[in-house]
Amino acid sequence: MKIEYVFFILFIFQSCDAQQKQQRSKTSDIRTGAAQTEKYLKKIRGKRVGLIVNQTSMVDSVHLVDTLLQLGIDIQKIFAPEHGFRGNASAGATIQNSKDIKTGLPIISLYGKNKKPTKEMLKNIDILLFDIQDVGVRFYTYISTMHLAMQASAEQNIKFFVLDRPNPNGFFVDGPTLDSNFTSFIGMHPIPLVHGCTVGELAKMINGEDWLGKKLKCDLQVVSCENYSHASFYVPKVQPSPNLPNIHSIYFYPTLGLFEGTKISVGRGTQFPFQQIGWPNNPIKKCLFKPISMPGVANSPKFENKNCFGQKFSSKDYGQLKGNLRIDLLITYFENYSNKAAFFLKSFDLLAGTKELRIAIQNGISANEIRKSWSSDIETFLIKRGKYLLYPIR
Repeated sequence: MKIEYVFFILFIFQSCDAQQKQQRSKTSDIRTGAAQTEKYLKKIRGKRVGLIVNQTSMVDSVHLVDTLLQLGIDIQKIFAPEHGFRGNASAGATIQNSKDIKTGLPIISLYGKNKKPTKEMLKNIDILLFDIQDVGVRFYTYISTMHLAMQASAEQNIKFFVLDRPNPNGFFVDGPTLDSNFTSFIGMHPIPLVHGCTVGELAKMINGEDWLGKKLKCDLQVVSCENYSHASFYVPKVQPSPNLPNIHSIYFYPTLGLFEGTKISVGRGTQFPFQQIGWPNNPIKKCLFKPISMPGVANSPKFENKNCFGQKFSSKDYGQLKGNLRIDLLITYFENYSNKAAFFLKSFDLLAGTKELRIAIQNGISANEIRKSWSSDIETFLIKRGKYLLYPIR
């Protein structure tokens, strides 16, 4: 397994550009689970349905809510994750219960007082249906919303459907595995930071590995994608959240997301979030940016209205930042930060899912040694993941 894993990672690095050219023409052939109404419409017709959806829940150019209403499905409620039903709320902003102006359907927040659907919320619901675009990183909260909804469904004997979507970072697995002592809403599962699963595969793993707790089993059905493999080049048609506006930010998010737990700005409040990093007194001056408050994107971002120096990443950096957690980048910025005791925020360990990464960087451990420290856990995870894969790896 170790040889196979190393070969796969080398394959990704060495053939990234060629793979994109080969797979690009196939991207349009991929059919999401939501688009395959013929596979799930009969199963939900005549049932009272709750939808866990956001702006990414599209069937061609029509939202899933509108698609199902047009097909006569009895939608009772819309459940909204972080960023809201329309995906225009800032990260971490509380989502309020409301009503959809277009359809009149009630919108129930799963990112406010309750992150888990309550018994009352699920009253008169026969089926919960999850259809949200994920990006394959453990601290991206849509998978936590899915977990808690599965748990609630199991408790209330409600069927749970996942309409699967491709994972744009589904071609690699990397990073430390979550230590249970650091379980939180930004890390609920003992999986590597980059897990290489679609939401459908992860839902099967959550159910199969008894991660719902209390011996709960969810009545789960996954509608798989067609013409997708984990080697596919896939660009989501709708940005998955306000600060992941394009495929560059999605590819760089696994690494630059860790900088959220440091004093360094990741470009929130600029036109290029998760595509540049820096701070005002940075000796690395490859680029200049000034974060500002931007509705729906960033409220009071780090270093608001201050010039930040650092570096900006683009497609030419794919070879280093796509398919690879750049721990060396964290080390470099830590070494260049004058007040090292203040570099890491309390949230860093929750993002990393362990305290060991922070401690290793503080102790001057090399990036290669840090990577070796989690290789065994990744091998174990790859074996476990194999039981739940819905798509070929290559």
